[in-house]
Order: sequence, then structure tokens, then C-alpha cells
Amino acid sequence: MKKKTAFDWACLVFIILFLFITVFPFLWIVITSFKTDADIHGAATYALLSAHPTIENYIAVIFDKGVLNAIKNSLIIAALTTVYVTITASMSAYIIARFRFKGRTLLVVIILGVSMFPQMILIGPIFNMFYQLGWLNSYMITLPYGCITLPSAVWIMMTHFRQVPASLEEAAKMDGCSPWKTLWKIIFPIAAPGIFASAILTFISAWNEYLLSLTLNSDVSWMSVPVRIASLQNEYTIYWGQITAAAALVTIPTLIIVLLFQKQIVSGIASGGVKE
Repeated sequence: MKKKTAFDWACLVFIILFLFITVFPFLWIVITSFKTDADIHGAATYALLSAHPTIENYIAVIFDKGVLNAIKNSLIIAALTTVYVTITASMSAYIIARFRFKGRTLLVVIILGVSMFPQMILIGPIFNMFYQLGWLNSYMITLPYGCITLPSAVWIMMTHFRQVPASLEEAAKMDGCSPWKTLWKIIFPIAAPGIFASAILTFISAWNEYLLSLTLNSDVSWMSVPVRIASLQNEYTIYWGQITAAAALVTIPTLIIVLLFQKQIVSGIASGGVKE
């Protein structure tokens, strides 16, 4: 076996330190979630293990604070947003990538420009529209979520659709395939890594979105996860034990998704960056 050089050992140490620094905040959240308020604010604040570990914080956020309901809301909203954005973005990206039409460049510029709009500018008009339509505190919030996530999804998919050889479509047309059948049977399967990656990134973005949810779904029964966690405080007290317990719980769904589909996410993003 090849002996490791000093440079190899230095790289290994750097990687370990980097991973530790990256993972440590989440580990500290989990550790803090099992501490009592006395341990959190007392002499045991920086202790890795509490002398009196407790699950009271988890019991409080699950049964008293409605975090499970917030998780349900976030799952439904994120799933609806993912389906809506993936279908819309895939159709739009395919048309932009494959067809030449007047105003194509302008359309691409507009899509890119929309993604740069600060949310604070959009909140007012969106709130007024939702108020007039009676859509406040509902799952219709998925529509403005699409305004945030759709541009990036279109850009990711455009790159992948451009890499699909046009000769495949021509061959399918010669074999008698209709445009829709060609799209579903040939184009989409080849571009699946990019579609899958954009869908996962859309889900994570919708899951973590805060400002729109805070403004449009302010009722406790309709709150999403980030808003519900931020509300675990009152005028004088911040319940850090409950906040860390809730944060540990709500991280589990996205963590599972990333761990299960990390290869697809990486391959989808990486393959989109290779020009053929």
C-alpha cells in the first residue's frame, strides 16, 4: 500500500475538522434539546452531556405547541409546491431549450430577473391579492412559493434539456411518435437527473421558507415549521429547550430526503454543469 505523505495527512485532518465544524451545530442542537432550562441557562450550559437529561422539551413541542401540525402543513405545502413547480418548470425549460421563437432571450432574462426580486418587495402585493381572494391561511400559499422556486428549477432543467441530442427526437418522429409521446418516453427519462435534482431543491426551499408563510399563514393551525419554531417564545422568555427539540424534529424529514437521494441530487447538478 502507498504510504501517506505529510500532505495527505494534512488534507485528512482538514477534512475531518471541516466535517466536525459543519456537523457540530446540529449535534449541539440535539444535545441542548435534552437539557432542562436550569442546565441551559446555568453552569452546565457548555456541558456536552446533561447531568439530568429529559425528554420534556419533546413532549411539550409535540403535544402542547402543535409542532406536528406545523410539520404536516410544511409537508403538504412543500409537496404541492414541488409537483406544481416541477411540471411547470419542465414544460417551460423544454420549450426554451428546444425551440427558437421571437422573444426567447427576453423570456430567459425575465425568468432570471424574477429570481433576483427581494421577497420584501413581493410581500405587499401578494398579501393584498390573497386578502381580496380570501386565500389567507390556506394551502394556496403554494402559488407564491412557485414564484420563488420556479426560476431556479427552470434554469437547472434548461441545461439538461439542451444536452439531449436533437437526433433522438428526429428519430422518434420518424418512427411515428407524437410530440407528447416523444417528450414523456424519451426526453424526460434522459433529463431525469436534472428534473429530480430541481424537484428536491424545490422541496427543501419550500420547506424552509419563512417570510411568505409568516405573512400569509399567520393562524396557528396553518403555520409552517419555520414560523412555528420562531413563535416558541413570549415577551420575556425564549424557550431554547423547546426550540432545539422542535428544530431536531423538523430537520429529520429533509435529512432523510437528502441522505436517500444524495446521489441523484449530486449527479443531477453535476451533469448539468458539463457541456457536450
